Amino acid sequence: MNQSIAIITGAGSGLGQHLAQTLFAQGYHLYLTDINLENTRKLLPAQETIRYEILDVRDRDAWQQLLHTVIDDFGSIDYLFNMAGMIQPGFIFNAELDLVDRHIDINAKGSIYGTKIIGDYMKTRGRGHIINIASLAGIAPVPGIAYYTASKFAIRGFSLAAAYEYEPFGVAVSVVCPDLVKTPMLDLQLNFQDETDLVFSGNSRPLQPADVTCAILALMKSKKREISIPASRGLLARLASIWPSLADLLRMNLLKKGRRNKARLQGSKPS
Repeated sequence: MNQSIAIITGAGSGLGQHLAQTLFAQGYHLYLTDINLENTRKLLPAQETIRYEILDVRDRDAWQQLLHTVIDDFGSIDYLFNMAGMIQPGFIFNAELDLVDRHIDINAKGSIYGTKIIGDYMKTRGRGHIINIASLAGIAPVPGIAYYTASKFAIRGFSLAAAYEYEPFGVAVSVVCPDLVKTPMLDLQLNFQDETDLVFSGNSRPLQPADVTCAILALMKSKKREISIPASRGLLARLASIWPSLADLLRMNLLKKGRRNKARLQGSKPS
């Protein structure tokens, strides 16, 4: 059984919760953090190999305290998974200015703080792996979720730069760019009309948390700097980013596809 020590942010639900369950089953020692951990505590009660810590990733002092707490409890840190994130769809001309801060502070600065603070500790040990979650929206811009797109472009760019800087010290930094995943964030986006049409323009079946967890487990072995899930959608996002005119040509068809997929998913939601 693997006895590596991992911190997971955003472990209270969605991708972070599923990853926590998987790593626990494989014998990892886990420090699970979020602003609300009630549901995960029920699934994985605190025990010798699991600790819980309420963490607001926007608070850099709280990150410093977390580092010391984990070292005191488990003695070292092998992995950091920055899974915490938020999204609030909306066209820019309708969206509140406060949402700029929330997206950048949680999705970008939170992971940047974690990478810096935990990465510097790993540097002193000469080993470790940090995995940050971005999005395909961090490769090609998605109208209707522009604030989210900005935050994911930021953490993707930072992660790729950090990977280059930390590599000489034995510390790997990777960034994961998934398509739409069946989590509470997806359910939230179903409640919007035109704003999220492009979000649902991918495969008719959204990714499941298990799909992303499986890709992360493979990434932990390969230590690639970046992966997209699925790879085919990642390639399309890169083409759209390189040639914005191509994205313009495809947009109407993608909007129609997104509306169909969204309507189907809305119809399958429990009443």
